[in-house]
Amino acid sequence: MKHLWHSHHPFRIFWFSALLTLILGSLTFMHLGLGGLWLFAILVVLEVTFSFDNAVINSKVLAGMSSTWQKVFLTVGIFVAVFVVRFILPIFIVMVASGHGFTEVVDLAINKPAEYGHILHEASPMIDAFGGAFLIMIGLSYFIDYNKRIHWVSHVEPWLAKAGRFENFKVCLMLAVATILYFTVEPAHQSLILISSILGIMLHIGLELFGSFFHEDDAKAIKIKTGWAAFASLLYLEVLDASFSFDGVIGAFAITSSVLLIVAGLASGAIWVRSLTVYLLRTGVLSKYKYLENGAHWAITALGMMMIAKLFHLELPEWATGGLGLLFVSLAVGSSVLEARAIKLRETAAKIKRRKR
Repeated sequence: MKHLWHSHHPFRIFWFSALLTLILGSLTFMHLGLGGLWLFAILVVLEVTFSFDNAVINSKVLAGMSSTWQKVFLTVGIFVAVFVVRFILPIFIVMVASGHGFTEVVDLAINKPAEYGHILHEASPMIDAFGGAFLIMIGLSYFIDYNKRIHWVSHVEPWLAKAGRFENFKVCLMLAVATILYFTVEPAHQSLILISSILGIMLHIGLELFGSFFHEDDAKAIKIKTGWAAFASLLYLEVLDASFSFDGVIGAFAITSSVLLIVAGLASGAIWVRSLTVYLLRTGVLSKYKYLENGAHWAITALGMMMIAKLFHLELPEWATGGLGLLFVSLAVGSSVLEARAIKLRETAAKIKRRKR
């Protein structure tokens, strides 16, 4: 039984997620019956599928942080992910969209969930422009890097990496996208979408500058981030989590109008994503699968593009949106496995050839 308590054993990593899901699922069944339990399960799966690629990026960033800051993300970060991002943040968005006060919006959320969901949906152009711009910036920052050497999509990624020679290329590209959006979206939302998209771009640039400012002096001495540099990475992870949650929260209202059920389902899913992050971090899966990080960033970029497409009323079903991210990650894992096998076969063949000589 001792092996069950190894730090990398799935039981030790996922037991809390399973226990919390069981408790929340039981409470849902007691109050809402079998129908409520079914909706709860759908919401959990929705959150996990939407954020699976988020877990991959999280584990990559956490690998460069000290163990203390990793624990902060996995403890304090859970509170932020569950309570702040999936309950307080939507309330704040409804406050901005409707002009109501905090207590009024909370009352709407609990007593008039249909109206609350409607207002949140009405605010979706602002959410999609901001979240879409931020997520696409994450993808561009990864691919437009002159020092990047691992390329998965061979006809696209090397070209994007070369564009990294031009320092402001990604910023100019995204500002051009924001300008095009301004002239092509519905006139009623033009200014709001322009401001929101620019804020998404600025937030990503600001987080990058914040992290590099505090990490620059130590970059040559150590590889593990501590102090303010780690804090900047923590902020980056929380904003990334918020960007992923936007679509999940709005999509959840298409499934049910019960805010408490939505919070319970998405919170359970968020805990599973945190556990998955720990699993990827402790088992070294990123190093095992060569193209996993590439696939995750393609998934993030695709989600950002789909959020932008919503501004033109081009919207995929929720299952397709979440499934696309899983597809990218699965293809990346498959490509990594096939390439590793091909390399092993070539090495074996070379050894046999040398022995024959």
